[in-house]
Amino acid sequence: MRKPTVNCLGFRAIPQTLAFLIQSRLIHRPLSAAASGGEGAGAGGAMVVKKVTLSNFTSVLEDLRTRVREADFVAIDLEMTGVTSTPWRESFEFDRSDVRYLKIKDSAEKFAVVQFGLCTFRWDASQSSFIAHPLNFYIFPRKEQSIEGPSTEFLCQTSSISFLAKYQFDFNACIHEGISYLSKTQEEVALQNLCSAYENCLGDSSGDCEEYTEIPAVRTADILFTERMKIRFREWRESVLNYPKDPILEGNKCGPDAELNMVFFKMHPAIMLNGFTSHRIKLIQLVLRKYFKELLYVSVIGENCLLQKLVVYTDSEEDKASLMKEIQEDKLRSEKLKIQTAVGFRHVIDLLMSEKKLIVGHNCFLDIAHIYYKFIGPLPFSMEEFVLSVNKMLPNIIDTKHLITSNHVIQHLMKQSRKSLSSAFSVLCPQIHSDSQNSASNSFVKVDVQSDEPGSSYWSSGAKHEAGFDAFMTGCVFAQACSHLGIKFEQNSLVMDLPGNDKLKSYLNILYPSWSSGTVIDLTTGTETSSSGHIRKYPKREFANIALLWGFSSKIKPKDVEECMRKFFGKDSVISVFFLDKTAAFVQFNRKELVNELMVLKNTLEKEDGLISVLHPFSKLLEGGNTRVADYESYKEICGSSMSKFLFSDQAEATVIRRKSKIAPISLESSAPEHRISSKSDSDIRSGHLFSFEEILNPL
Repeated sequence: MRKPTVNCLGFRAIPQTLAFLIQSRLIHRPLSAAASGGEGAGAGGAMVVKKVTLSNFTSVLEDLRTRVREADFVAIDLEMTGVTSTPWRESFEFDRSDVRYLKIKDSAEKFAVVQFGLCTFRWDASQSSFIAHPLNFYIFPRKEQSIEGPSTEFLCQTSSISFLAKYQFDFNACIHEGISYLSKTQEEVALQNLCSAYENCLGDSSGDCEEYTEIPAVRTADILFTERMKIRFREWRESVLNYPKDPILEGNKCGPDAELNMVFFKMHPAIMLNGFTSHRIKLIQLVLRKYFKELLYVSVIGENCLLQKLVVYTDSEEDKASLMKEIQEDKLRSEKLKIQTAVGFRHVIDLLMSEKKLIVGHNCFLDIAHIYYKFIGPLPFSMEEFVLSVNKMLPNIIDTKHLITSNHVIQHLMKQSRKSLSSAFSVLCPQIHSDSQNSASNSFVKVDVQSDEPGSSYWSSGAKHEAGFDAFMTGCVFAQACSHLGIKFEQNSLVMDLPGNDKLKSYLNILYPSWSSGTVIDLTTGTETSSSGHIRKYPKREFANIALLWGFSSKIKPKDVEECMRKFFGKDSVISVFFLDKTAAFVQFNRKELVNELMVLKNTLEKEDGLISVLHPFSKLLEGGNTRVADYESYKEICGSSMSKFLFSDQAEATVIRRKSKIAPISLESSAPEHRISSKSDSDIRSGHLFSFEEILNPL
């Protein structure tokens, strides 16, 4: 899975709109990986990945159940429509763990997963090799007709879409043939709504469960039509009551225009309504309600999934209620089956969770967040709750990026190579990467790819950045890494217990929240610790010492901000300055009290209209009157908003962060000699006038 470092503006996509664009050829279909040969094709071009779409999903799922059950581990990879909705939502070193999670949460909620790569790995002792079976699932959040609610909307990041196109992503297969899905929460809500509708229908005397409105017959055509229907239904009712004197034969026509065909429905005499407009159907319902208590209007799905509208004769109120209950039970079963079908790709996630297999990914924290949001339910607001919930559902996860980065033996092999998946694959798996049996490594683990039907159109040559092939590469990297850790696969003849292996325990359930964080998080405890080997660009962060500024002129540079702060608060007051974008910056002070003092100073200067406010070092920052100052907690609140304004200052203003938290009184003892503040009354503190004329004038 690609993690782009350059952000582009995204556009919101609705599945039905994208399908129309594809069909209209407004979005062109690129060549498939099979046709292109694909960069990074493994095993000398013989590597194949099975393509899974709607047409073959059911058969693949049945086969996958057995493969996952027999697998020693399962590798996964996801391809998405984007990663960050705005540049300032990139992961920064200045992000606290809870803020970093909010950014990941925003990404998982806003972007779609279009490919899900899955590759099972089973050790075959007879061949002394792993048997890999890579699958490339095309998925698409298509709205199913039986599920209530609006269509799914998602963002597309232009850089990510261009990247997918560069590597021959098949947009047609995704949009037209992609497998839809429901999360567990969506399924539960759909079933609850269905049961509620069923109960409401049982209490509806009309039996059709449609919203009924009285239609006054004021037009001459409507009056004539209702009178004609009254005569037709009265004649038909009389013929039913006189049976067998006037025999009723299924298929008989009741009238010259064949609009009313006599049939039997659940052993009841009935009339099939053909060719009536929705307005006339409502007029018929009006006639039945007013004049024919024994006649029941029903609409059901008949043969060939076509909607049938009937008028059914019932003997009594008890017979009518019984028939209505039977009809609604049929509808309930049918709708439950549709919901079960709409679950779609989620069956694969349910399989992984039920089997509790070892899941292997590469830099997969965002992947796990997508899996949770798309297939489980809404993401929790806190990282601790999220990771602990994930650990209950997927208790065994290995991040190969953490594995190859934190192990010294593997690091020696990698040398100065990048830690990307393709780099790790080329270094650790040279035999598979180049289809060569010659290698400098003595710990080569053989991997054979299993292809049941290589001549099928469902198979394509694997290429990197295709989710199925990336999952295959991830599994191969893990297998080779295990060998370098001293795990002897050839000593196992049965399914291995890799999660219980002592050599892997220190790497199990340890993930990078983001590479720039310099931390890893333990999914079993929810705790975050520093990672080894991470080189910091900035000094250690003290979040209580960080002030957030936004809304200043785009001409302001980091050195300007630092110079202003040092002039007033002292030359050693500022540890570092970091710009989120051209409209916002972090200032880390050497003491947390300075954050509050900065907010007070800003308020004081804004109230001054004289020469002091013009000549003060801060005047450059306050130019324009839009500059805001807040603490780090306000930054968290801004990041937690579901909005995604391109500029941080616009996001902050839209989130209405106008200094909601109270300004704490400043400790006089902690103030530096250069700007020690005299004691003020509570009223002065509340009004914001904490600085005297002399104190403001001194830096000038």
